[in-house]
Amino acid sequence: MFITAKDYFINYKLSPNYTGTNNTEYAENFMPYLTFASQIPNVLFNWMNVFVNLGGDLTKRVVWSLIIEILIFLVTVILAMIDSSAWPSEFFWITMSSVVVLNMFGGIFQNTVYGMAAKLPPKYTGAVVLGSNISGTFATIISILSGSIWSSYRKAAIYYFITAMFVILLCFDTYFAMPLNKFFRYHEMKSEKEQEKRPGQIVANARPPYWTIFKKSFPQLFNVFIIFFVTLSVFPTVHSDIKSISNEPFFGFVPVKMFTPITCFLTFNVFAMLGSLTTSWIQWPSPKYLVWPVLLRLLFIPLFLFCNYHPLNVERKLPVYINNDYLYWIIAVLMSYSSGYLSSLAMMYAPRAQTNTLHQIKAGMMAAAMLISGIFAGIMFSFMAPIFVQLQMPL
Repeated sequence: MFITAKDYFINYKLSPNYTGTNNTEYAENFMPYLTFASQIPNVLFNWMNVFVNLGGDLTKRVVWSLIIEILIFLVTVILAMIDSSAWPSEFFWITMSSVVVLNMFGGIFQNTVYGMAAKLPPKYTGAVVLGSNISGTFATIISILSGSIWSSYRKAAIYYFITAMFVILLCFDTYFAMPLNKFFRYHEMKSEKEQEKRPGQIVANARPPYWTIFKKSFPQLFNVFIIFFVTLSVFPTVHSDIKSISNEPFFGFVPVKMFTPITCFLTFNVFAMLGSLTTSWIQWPSPKYLVWPVLLRLLFIPLFLFCNYHPLNVERKLPVYINNDYLYWIIAVLMSYSSGYLSSLAMMYAPRAQTNTLHQIKAGMMAAAMLISGIFAGIMFSFMAPIFVQLQMPL
């Protein structure tokens, strides 16, 4: 939500026009700081949730995570309502602190949900990935609509973040409605019965064999990491700074000012969602051969750098080899679709390597932690992109 609201923070709250100063330090550094503030706690708490019991049963983890997230968005809405022009520094650090807390509890929530999904048939883990992509699409559409309906950054941000609060409330309802679902109750009871049959192998408070679980699921954990490493190496940092070559309406009707929201944020989220959805019908290649298309995706990193990528305040010296807006968009579609499709497959395959239900849950949680680790590594690598395009490397 914060990444998609980039214009509100950079072009409004932290802009010289709003603050009345010539200091652009906070605006220029907003995205890098946002990246660190969001991903470091997310990585730490995802892995802690695998190895440490952070707060008792699943219900406590889910409920408290959602409550904290609502409070953070409430603070964000209040900050959007009040005049912070006289204290941009305080606004910046309050926002970053909010992002840290939001992602701490978001990491716990996400990891717990993947662990719960691991009890169900594999396609439901893919459904969780699909849900993540749908949420990204939803956030992008709400951002575009709010920006189109309200010309004021302030009003657009207020309604945008209020929408996030309503979505979290919906998560509350769906979580507490799950026990009413016969299908979910059946698999809960099935999981409990399987553990009762193995009293000698698993004790309730016994330490799971983490290394054994990790080794069995490692091929798919590696796939998950590489998929998200590649995706986040280019999206959104590089992707959102690719400019139109023609500087004309895209497809003849998309305004130039909407080029980035449409070809970057909307394209990625929609096609990643479609990729995840495809795994409901097609699950190819098999776990053994999934690594090959995963490694092939590494080519997307140089391909995006060869597009018309112009980071802020950086003089590009690397020639633009992909100088057609439609070719760039096709590459973006392929990257997005493959991200959704392959990540869903890898997340579905990871728990399958385990035969014990409790081990499947831990494998699902490890896969979620590797997902976040891949995201973090990809974002860190994306900071190298401006350096690469300043190099003269003629082909």
